[in-house]
Amino acid sequence: MTDAPAYTVVVPTIGRPCLAECLRALAEGTTEHPPHEVVVVDDRPAPEGGLPLETAGQLLDRVRTLRTGGKGPAAARNAGWRTVRTPWTVFLDDDVQVLPDWSRRLADDLRAAGPDTGGVQGRLRVPLPADRRPTDWERTTKGLENAAWATADMAYRTEALKRTGGFDERFPRAFREDADLALRVRRAGWNLTRGTRITRHPVRPAHWWASLPAQRGNADDALMNRLHGRDWWARAQAPRGRLPRHLVVTGAALAATACALAGRRRTATACAALWTLGTAEFALARILPGPRTAREIAGMLGTSVLIPPLAVRHWLRGTVRHRNARPLGGAG
Repeated sequence: MTDAPAYTVVVPTIGRPCLAECLRALAEGTTEHPPHEVVVVDDRPAPEGGLPLETAGQLLDRVRTLRTGGKGPAAARNAGWRTVRTPWTVFLDDDVQVLPDWSRRLADDLRAAGPDTGGVQGRLRVPLPADRRPTDWERTTKGLENAAWATADMAYRTEALKRTGGFDERFPRAFREDADLALRVRRAGWNLTRGTRITRHPVRPAHWWASLPAQRGNADDALMNRLHGRDWWARAQAPRGRLPRHLVVTGAALAATACALAGRRRTATACAALWTLGTAEFALARILPGPRTAREIAGMLGTSVLIPPLAVRHWLRGTVRHRNARPLGGAG
């Protein structure tokens, strides 16, 4: 495959055990068209011990490490691609596993990319349990299969990264930083396409309350609104989410409390009923498709009460924090 464009793989990591499987799969999946280098960006705030780089096997002599000290995935990816010397940079998350024919398909993807193609997305596959219905967390992870431009496996022309400046480090977590970059790459005149290579994305273990910290992403949505306008959802092919309903439910709870304190019992009762109905609808929407075990139902009930106010709180926090962010303007 000497005619296929050269590429470098960049893997940011916070030292999760899954990095070993990621590197092992990469070594087994790149025998036909190996990367020029594998840049592992160690983003642990306080590294203790080394990373399992030996699992890279035959690629070990091509592995190079950088340290970014806990600045977040956007900063870690930027530190990685800015050292790349190949025409293409392929971002992989440390919790994915490429398939054995990955490099052959990647070579096909890059060879088919025209000069105006700035990025080629890999196809994610999220395996679910075959013997039961998936949990809420598993269904959420399954949604990555339809996510546009997810950097779990995304190849960017290195020149496109240079022209756009790469990832916006105001996105502190692995959320929306990929959509933001994709919209800016398209605004710069590049096309983005979907390739043929397939990458496995296992569902990582999670606590029943994992959906609560995930609400921090609403602050990132507020930044996206400022940068790209309120129609960015459609252009980024992102699901709209439940924030509008969360605003109504949270508002009903606050109004019920205020009216009760003011002695307006009928209005307080009506608002409380609206809050109850909204919360019940949300909980049922999450419980019915799931395994309906006692643990899952208890988790969904508890988090369905807490998620609406948390989502609104993070959205308000993001709106205030990013109120002076400069809109990029134009279609992207």
